[in-house]
Parts: sequence; C-alpha cells; structure tokens
Amino acid sequence: MNIEIIHIVYLIASVTFILGLKMLSNPKTARRGNLIAAGGMIAAIVGTILLREEPVSPIIYSLIFGAIILGTIIGWLTAKKVQMTKMPELVSLFNGMGGACAALIGLIEFPNIAAHFPGKLGVVLAGMLIGSVSFSGSMIAWAKLNGTLKNAIRLPKYNILNTVILVGLVGYAVYIVFAQDYSLTHLYLLFTLSLVYGVLFVLPIGGADMPVVISLLNSFTGLAAAFGGFLYDNQVMLTGGILVGSAGTLLTLVMCKAMNRPLYSVVFGAFGEAASSSTSNGPQGNVTEISASDLAVQMNYSSKVLIVPGYGLAVAQAQHVVKELETLLEERGVEVAYAIHPVAGRMPGHMNVLLAESNVDYDKLKEMEDVNPEFAQTDVVLVVGANDVVNPAAKTDPNSPIFGMPILEVENAKSIVVNKRSMNAGYAGIQNELFFKDKTNMLFGDAKKVLSELVNELKNLD
Repeated sequence: MNIEIIHIVYLIASVTFILGLKMLSNPKTARRGNLIAAGGMIAAIVGTILLREEPVSPIIYSLIFGAIILGTIIGWLTAKKVQMTKMPELVSLFNGMGGACAALIGLIEFPNIAAHFPGKLGVVLAGMLIGSVSFSGSMIAWAKLNGTLKNAIRLPKYNILNTVILVGLVGYAVYIVFAQDYSLTHLYLLFTLSLVYGVLFVLPIGGADMPVVISLLNSFTGLAAAFGGFLYDNQVMLTGGILVGSAGTLLTLVMCKAMNRPLYSVVFGAFGEAASSSTSNGPQGNVTEISASDLAVQMNYSSKVLIVPGYGLAVAQAQHVVKELETLLEERGVEVAYAIHPVAGRMPGHMNVLLAESNVDYDKLKEMEDVNPEFAQTDVVLVVGANDVVNPAAKTDPNSPIFGMPILEVENAKSIVVNKRSMNAGYAGIQNELFFKDKTNMLFGDAKKVLSELVNELKNLD
C-alpha cells in the first residue's frame, strides 16, 4: 500500500517541479513557482522517509531529520543574509553541494551495486564522475566569483591536458564496468581524478565567461541527479534531475548565443583573462565628464530615458536608488525603461533578479533584441556599471576578443552617460571605445552615491 502512495506523492511532486519551473520564467509568478516546487520537494522527502516498506530504526530517523533540520537552518540563514552581489557565488556553492551529493551516492552505493546489481554499475560511476566534476568545478567558480582566484590559471597545453584527462576518466570507468574489477581502489582513484578534472576544467576560464560556466555546471548537477534517479528507480529524483539538466543546458546555449561564441570556445578559449586589464589595452583619448546636477537637468527635460544596469550596480547595491530615480522621472512625464543584456552581471538573469528586488515593473525590463531599435529615439541612456555589453568594438573591431558578440547599441542614443568608478577595463580586459565618443559623458563614482546625488538634484528642481 505504501508503494502506491509514494508513487502518487512522487507524481504530485514531479508536477510541482514542472509547474514551478514554468512559473519561474516570469518574475511576476517566480516567487509563487519557487514555493510550489519547494512544497513538492518537501512532500517527496517526507514521503520517501516515512512511507518506506522496510523498518527503520529510531536512531536512523534521528540522524536523517537532524541533518534536514541543520541543513534547513544553514540554508535559510545563508540565503537570507547574502547580499545581491554575492548571489552568483552562492548559486555556485549550492550547485556544488548538489554535485557533492551525487558523488557521495556513487561512493556509498558502489560496493552494494557491484555485489548485487552489477548491471547498474555504469549508472553509479556516471553519476559519481559527473557529480564530482560539478562539485570541484563549482568550488573553483565560487572562488573566482568571490575574488579568491582573481586570475585565470592556465597550465601549458591545458586544452590537450584536459581532453586527455576527460578521455582517460571515461575510459577508466568503462574498464571498471566491463573488466568487472570492483576494487575500491579503482573507485577512489576515479573519484580523485574526477575532482582534479573539475578543477582543471574551470581554472583557465575567464571572468567574462562565468555566466556560461555556472549554467553548464548546473546542468552537470542535474544530470548527476538524474543518474541517481535511475539508480534508485526514483521517479521524482529522475524528473528533477532531467529538468535541472535540460534547463541548465538550454540556458548555457542561450548564454553562448548572447555572446556569439560556441560552447567549445567558452570551455577551451576562455576570453576574459588573456588580454591586459590596463586602460592602455584599447582605444585612447579624452573623456568628457558630467556632474550629477547637469545630468539631472538633462534628464528632467527628456522624453525618454533608458537605463542599462551592470555589475557595478550590483556591487554598489544601488537597485533601490535606481528605482527611486525611475519614479521621480516618471512623475515628470519621462518614459523610463531598462535595457537588459543576457550576460550582464555574473550569473544568468542577474540584472533581472537585482531589479526585481527593488520592485521594478517587469514590463520595463526590455531584452536586447527588443530594446536595440529604441536607442535611436532615446534622449538619454544611463549606463550604470556595465562595460563589455555596450562596447561598440564588438561590431567594429575584428581583432577584439568580443568581436561578434551582440551588444546593447547605446551608441545610437542622442546622449550617453556612463557611470563607472574608474576607467578600468571590464571582464574582457579591454578598453571601451564608447567612453571616448563625442556624445558620451562620464559620471565617475560609486553607483549608489552617484545615483543618490542625481536623485537629490532632481528633487531640487521642483
């Protein structure tokens, strides 16, 4: 009887996952979708624990629920306290924990599966291998995002080295299965080499490619979880893994398309670190500065203003101030919208999440393809902390590492104001020729401080 009930619970949970994922595609329903999917996961966990046919000792129940309570508290407090600028590395960290779980399942289940169900051994090793790569790779991504590893590290012939290790890992796993050599020494060696490959896989990839890498590692974790579902014949684990894996893969391809780079170029090319980050690398010239008071007057008499958010906005935690700026301008009859590049920030959808936190209307967030034709009719474009995603070199300089990447065509606007803390280059390590154009003005300073000054100047115009 319990088996039938748990299958029903799994079916309901699977439906909530699909429904929640669908609702996550729209910020207006994302919060509710997240709660629905979380409710399904809770039901699946409770059902798995309490509806087992085999008896479980009270000690085991205590350990299970103790671990769940401890993990819930840690996860809740971490998510509540994390700053928006730290969200990308938190995503990497949590994703790595998922990969670690899949790897641990493989390590624990290997002896039992080898002894009683050798036909499933390939599934165990595949889940462990992929989970290990996802875990160690995510930890390196986390270290890169939080600044612990500031530069890409490339070993000599690293592409060849990584490829050889990957082929060796797959070949080694195949050998273990078909040679029926079930020694734990082989298992631990395969596990160690998988961890090493995950490190070497992410280590040379530059900061500009981090959104793609996060999506790719997320798909790895989903795939590893799906193998766990095959192993345990667990429908909800399989469904969740497939959803995460497929969604991560699709998002990876979307990110690559937004950068106009094939996936193999991200993994093996890794732009973002090779070029010097000095301001001498790229166009030179004089820049024109503008004050907050002058910009306030210009915006006050504009008909349309577009705001381009970038990582600098997140660093300064200026999302609430930019919302206040939007409100003031609209009170004066100015049309305000936001131009969002798919890879702006340090994780997929970073800017959307950031602005949603300050209750910016989703309808005002315009994607690159939709907003580019509007720049020519825009009086003022305010670029806040963005760099490479507005660099015209992507269209004009064949020698540029970002050449061919679709950008926000802000140079077509009537007036451009760029807020940056300095003239330092962006993730791609190149200078932005936009800064030296005649109709571009620079507004230097921390985004939150500068935008607050701009808001005060607008209020003084009343």
